[in-house]
Amino acid sequence: MNTTALRAALHGLEIFSGLTGEQLDWLVSVSEPRVLADGEVLFRDGEEATGFHVLLSGGLVVTKVVDGREEVLTRHSTEEESAVADDHDGKPAAAHRFTGELPLLTDGAYVATAAASGPATTVVAYTKPVFFEMLTRCHGVAAVLIPVLAWRIKSSEVQARKRATVEALGTLAAGLAHELNNPAAAVARAAQELAPALEQLTRTAQAWGSAATGAERSVFDRLAEEVDKVAPPVVSDPLAQADAEEEIADWAEEAGAERPGLLGSGVSDLGLELGWLLERLEGVGEPALPAALDHLAALLEIRSLAAELRAAGPRISQLVSATRDYANLDRAPEQRFAVTDGLENTLVVLRAKLAGITIVRAYEPDLPELTGYPSELNQVWTNLVDNASAAMEGAGTLTLRARIEGVCMVVEIADTGSGIPEESLPRIFEPFYTTKDVGKGTGLGLHLSYRIVTQRHHGSITAHSRPGETRMTVRLPLSGTDPGCAPPTERSGSGSSGSATPGSGSSRPS
Repeated sequence: MNTTALRAALHGLEIFSGLTGEQLDWLVSVSEPRVLADGEVLFRDGEEATGFHVLLSGGLVVTKVVDGREEVLTRHSTEEESAVADDHDGKPAAAHRFTGELPLLTDGAYVATAAASGPATTVVAYTKPVFFEMLTRCHGVAAVLIPVLAWRIKSSEVQARKRATVEALGTLAAGLAHELNNPAAAVARAAQELAPALEQLTRTAQAWGSAATGAERSVFDRLAEEVDKVAPPVVSDPLAQADAEEEIADWAEEAGAERPGLLGSGVSDLGLELGWLLERLEGVGEPALPAALDHLAALLEIRSLAAELRAAGPRISQLVSATRDYANLDRAPEQRFAVTDGLENTLVVLRAKLAGITIVRAYEPDLPELTGYPSELNQVWTNLVDNASAAMEGAGTLTLRARIEGVCMVVEIADTGSGIPEESLPRIFEPFYTTKDVGKGTGLGLHLSYRIVTQRHHGSITAHSRPGETRMTVRLPLSGTDPGCAPPTERSGSGSSGSATPGSGSSRPS
């Protein structure tokens, strides 16, 4: 493309249409035209931002890999500009014709990958120093650039909120499925075994009734009544229990019991031994003893199945309740709520990810309720706890604290992970900033958490970090709008430790 054609093409773009002839001449002199083959990458997600790119012909597709999935964020095309000016989603027409300005302005890396779409894609690149000179030389450029920039940030946050909602639902579903697996399996197993166990109980009851005398039945009734009152031990010695089970089974087999193994496991599961059983069976004669042992084994089997059902039912109800409260289903968005309920429900939802991590709770008693949006705060707690879990790589201590400080409810989430790099700490609440590997995060998790805490709840969020200790602190006003929950004045640490607040430094990248 010759100079005249380039000058005409640039002047035809909205972003450069208001430039003077002298400004256009300068712009042409610093332009770096580039023709891209179909599919050729212009820049990649995570690369240092080096240029501002203007599309002259063809198209660009902007994509981002999030958790292993490639998502198309937007498409730039010279054919779409006239048709979409200020369309229904508020996208400025000029947004189709340039890209790369956001990471240059934030002094960061590209937050997505842009590649040519079509065989005749031509772009003009402007290096970072040239881009900033352009903003000072050509005032009209900023007038077009700023609305596009505002739209892109807003659009990214909307997409991130939708993604966060989907991810939260995915986390909720995965956590619920994981936690429901054991009690649901217990219910299914007990239901399947209950019918034959009841048939066996009926049969042994008839045999025992036919074989026993009145005195022997009284002995057995006292034994059954005592067994019903015995609670299984909270902590047991597996070796001692196995020995007891084997000893009881061997004795029962010699006595003629039909199912000696079932009797041995049933009695030993209660923490009882053969001596205890022999003492309670005194008075039952040798002819009736096999029937007594078979009937006792059947009773213990039914008792065990009933205990499984009693334990599984409330566990399922607890999980459903925690899930409902976590998502705040069928409730008004703004409501009175207990902060600790949200923290506990978050732990339930993330239980699978927290396996192997020690959880310490330090909640002040009698904490007051707050007014706000608990489902949104649950997203904050989920993000902070999930980040802490990832930082500890499955082993460490997660500490949750909640207390009152003046007019504020203070919630702290601390972990014993590797910490946030000192150079990253001042930036982690910035939109699109992340220290995770490409494809592992959007850079918007903590930014959205910051928005939820500060704008929706008029509070503040800060971070302290050093190797082995990272502490995220959220302050929420007790009255709902009290301005007294701004972060206290903090001084950054030195070396590998420090603190951060939004605007001067922040928390864990997401």
